[in-house]
Amino acid sequence: MKDNNKITFSRRSFIRTSALASGGLLIGFNFFSACKESATPPVDISQLDFKDFNAFIKIAENGYVTIFSPNPEIGQGVKTSMPMIIAEELDVPWSHVSVQQGALDTKNFQRQVAGGSQSIRFGWDALRQTGATAKQMLINGAAAKWGVDASTCNASDGVITNSNGETLGYGNVVNEAAQLEIPEDVALKETKDYKIIGKDAINVDIDKIITGKPLFGLDYVADGMVYATILRPPAFGQILESFDATEAKALPGVIDVITIGDKARKYLNQDKFDPSAHWSVRLAETDKVVVIGRTTWDAIKGKKAIKAIWKDNSALESTEIHDKALNDLLNGTKFDTRRSDGNVKKAFANADKVIERVYESPFLPHNCMEPMNFFANVTHEKVHLVGPIQTPEAAAKVVSSLLNRDLEDIHVDMTRMGGGFGRRLYGDFVYEAAEISDKLKRPVKLVSTREDDMSTGVYRPAIKYKIAASIKDGGISGYHLKEAAINSNMYGLIPNFFPAGAIENYQVDTANYQSNITTGAWRAPYTNFLAFAEQSFFDELAEELEKDPVQLRLDLLKNVKDGEDQSIEYSAKRMTDTIKLAAEKGNWGNAASNVYQGFAAYYSHNTHVAEVVDITLNNGKPIIEKVTVAVDCGIVVNPTGAKNQVEGGVLDGIGHAMFGDFNFKDGKPVDLNFDTYRLIRMNETPKVDTYFVENNLSPTGLGEPGLPPAGGALANAIKAATGQILLKQPFSKSLKERKTDLTV
Repeated sequence: MKDNNKITFSRRSFIRTSALASGGLLIGFNFFSACKESATPPVDISQLDFKDFNAFIKIAENGYVTIFSPNPEIGQGVKTSMPMIIAEELDVPWSHVSVQQGALDTKNFQRQVAGGSQSIRFGWDALRQTGATAKQMLINGAAAKWGVDASTCNASDGVITNSNGETLGYGNVVNEAAQLEIPEDVALKETKDYKIIGKDAINVDIDKIITGKPLFGLDYVADGMVYATILRPPAFGQILESFDATEAKALPGVIDVITIGDKARKYLNQDKFDPSAHWSVRLAETDKVVVIGRTTWDAIKGKKAIKAIWKDNSALESTEIHDKALNDLLNGTKFDTRRSDGNVKKAFANADKVIERVYESPFLPHNCMEPMNFFANVTHEKVHLVGPIQTPEAAAKVVSSLLNRDLEDIHVDMTRMGGGFGRRLYGDFVYEAAEISDKLKRPVKLVSTREDDMSTGVYRPAIKYKIAASIKDGGISGYHLKEAAINSNMYGLIPNFFPAGAIENYQVDTANYQSNITTGAWRAPYTNFLAFAEQSFFDELAEELEKDPVQLRLDLLKNVKDGEDQSIEYSAKRMTDTIKLAAEKGNWGNAASNVYQGFAAYYSHNTHVAEVVDITLNNGKPIIEKVTVAVDCGIVVNPTGAKNQVEGGVLDGIGHAMFGDFNFKDGKPVDLNFDTYRLIRMNETPKVDTYFVENNLSPTGLGEPGLPPAGGALANAIKAATGQILLKQPFSKSLKERKTDLTV
């Protein structure tokens, strides 16, 4: 890793936020007011008079700082951790900082996106530069006031001190600092000097979360606002033919019944559109019936009273059709080769033995606790959008085109999200809300029910993997993975993960079946199931080679020389260190005689994770006792938040591997609510112990990487306990067939 302790940048790049492609929050200070030397925390910060610096920060006279966090908060903790980084380099006490959610502001912020576990990774350098440069400007201002050299001064906790012991609060030198040039050579803190980074910090929204104060999209209310629900085609492949709203309009509380979809179709038929939003707009283009009510309940009752006639527009697909299509692809010859090292065909031809397995996973809905919703108020002056969205900039651009409005007219405020998991990357519900408001000429809140969310997409695609390995002279001589997926594949990224580079003859091929069932990103896209398949397969290889599963992985990693193959995404050294830490903390190989263990290690979203699952048997039934997790994500900004992310990902991975199942019959989802769709329950969650590899490398993401290894470690533990090889998710089906239902 490069040395980031010295950063050089220009006055222009500082004032205009940041020219870094990585983006993130950067405070463009050009004047200051406050951070007095004798600042004491007030009881009620809402009573303070905060002064605006710019789009990024406010400071009160007593030293309290408000930092606007620009990235969407979906529970991954960036609203806490990103301001922590700024406050660290600015050197103000964290207890003097309050945080507010920033609005979409493409002029002052970059990459206002929540996706791919990238917020902290992309923002790290820019955030540090922000705080450090601001602090240096204040030091320079104090030095000018004292008539001394700035190198003889230092700042700590909002107070500047010179070599004579004299002190000035930041607020005492704000005018001097504002008149000075932006420093071009800024020293960043050494990790040993951190006071905030690496220390536990409470979620900045925790009070509102636990007391039910307005915070989420569903909480947002505006004067004159009405509510909307949408009646959508009941099956994928159907479109609206006609409808009768007579009974609905007669209900008290129902204001109007309209249709939408034409603006989205018009957008898609343009010669020019944003390709990245093309798929998302598809969700909004179908003709739909919208019921407007005074309350959500009024709108929902009205929707139930609509008599609609739907006609088939394309094939009504069922799970049986998908299953056959994926099998045909796996057994066929039409593949795209994503990576090919050495000569797999020759390795298999010369093998002493070939092992082959097929792994299967179903569609999965996102099931965010907060269903999709969004507020829109389209007026002649502007388009005001408020709600939970992971991609606010992309949504604003599409709405601009849909409504034929200048982008400057589109104003987006982000609320905290009750879960995202990739579903809120797609702004179909934003486009629908905007079209409804434009048609009504009044403010409207579009609200989905749980049934709406589960029946209209977006889903994790159903996938099957055929993995084969050739064994020669007691070692793995070749590895061939074939993927068959509904709609989308692994693209060019995943084939560069382990075991790429660790096996001389290595090939990955993909094929897909195009379906009218909409699919998209689901927490830890692609790797969420691939990790289970590969890590389970490696345990079988270890058994065949009579090797310890952990040692097999460590031996393979010895074949990888970091930096030699630039296409390899992971670090062999970091993965090795992570595996060893998990094995040590998980007491691998030394557990009690009644404890059966399973292991998995995986790299995804720039982070290395290894997990050990402990299982015991009770009357022949496996019980998950504990999961031990080791993580290398570089510097841990907020340990409390980091553990929450890792442990949440583990439980999510275990729950969906065990129970997640989603099927279709004649284009319709079989399950529409939690009465039939099985999720892991609170009393089923095992203990999770999390450990972090200590290093001074730049931080990487945590929202997703804890999930992928969980399914593989669990499957391997079940195999160790029962002898049963699990090839298909959800595991509960296979276990039930063997009458060995899992107890957690």
